Amino acid sequence: MSVIRSATPADVPAILQMIHELAVYEKEPDAVKNTPEMLHGVLFGDNPRVYANIAENDAGEVRGFALWFLNYSTWEGVHGIYLEDLYVTPEARGEGHGKALLQHLAATAVENGYARVEWSVLDWNEPSIAFYESLGAVPMDEWTTFRLTGNALASFGAAAFDESLARG
Repeated sequence: MSVIRSATPADVPAILQMIHELAVYEKEPDAVKNTPEMLHGVLFGDNPRVYANIAENDAGEVRGFALWFLNYSTWEGVHGIYLEDLYVTPEARGEGHGKALLQHLAATAVENGYARVEWSVLDWNEPSIAFYESLGAVPMDEWTTFRLTGNALASFGAAAFDESLARG
């Protein structure tokens, strides 16, 4: 059985450990730059806009987490939940923790009048895709995710700053 609860500051080390485990699973072991201080700040700082839920087993052991934030649908006119990360420890997979975390997010969305819960999954992650489809989730095949990051982000953003200075 899975117990879902809101994360507390004491959960930051466990969440960060699972973030690192997820990065290894997603074949990006060196990509995580997050620190305990950074994670604590976004989850529990003055104006948190990122949320986390913890899945525990009956013994109170942390078995997974969901980290999410609100998005907004201009067509629906209401918020939705964007699930940034869902992770269940390897030894606890198949025990219902992932399903319980997603059900909790779905209930949160319904309770608050949000239009959707959505997330991304890597194309090669067949076990997760099959799991999500078994819950009734559908892929958004007509959409492609774009991202500005690193040098491209810095250059593009700097160009806007330079243009605003030129206009005075």
